[in-house]
Amino acid sequence: MRVVLQRVLGASVSVDGTAISSIKKGMLILVGFENDDLQEDLEWMVKKIAQIRIFNDDLGVMNLSIQEVQGELLVVSQFTLHAKTKKGNRPSYIQAAKADLAIPLYETFQKLMSAELDQDIQSGIFGADMKVQLINDGPVTIIIDSKNKDL
Repeated sequence: MRVVLQRVLGASVSVDGTAISSIKKGMLILVGFENDDLQEDLEWMVKKIAQIRIFNDDLGVMNLSIQEVQGELLVVSQFTLHAKTKKGNRPSYIQAAKADLAIPLYETFQKLMSAELDQDIQSGIFGADMKVQLINDGPVTIIIDSKNKDL
C-alpha cells in the first residue's frame, strides 16, 4: 500500500464536470494498493496518517497532526502509484491490485480512517476518470509505503 499525502488548504474531485467531493484545510491522500496488501497494511497506514505531524504550530514548526488542527481528509484511489518504470518508456502496473481486490481495500481504508479520526472522509470514485484540484500548502508532499517503512 502506497500513499502520496499532501497537506492542502483545499482540494476537490470532479467527475464528468461535476464536483463530487471537496475539503478545506487538511490532507489529500492519493492511495494505491498492491496484490499482497493485507488488513495490517491498512491499519498501519491509518495510524501513520492520523499521527503524522505535518501541520504548523504557533511557532511555524510542523508539529501538529490532522486531528490537532481539525483538518479534513480527501482520499482518492490511484493505481498508478505502483507504476514500474525500469524497462522501456511505458509504465507497467502489474503490481497494482485489480479492482476485485483494490475496491474492498479502498473502502476498508476509508472506514478505518473515518473511525480513527472520528469524522467523515471525502473521497473520489474508484476507477472513474477524476479531475483532482488542490492547493498544496507549503508545499508539503510525503510518500508513505507500508512495504517500505523507511521512506
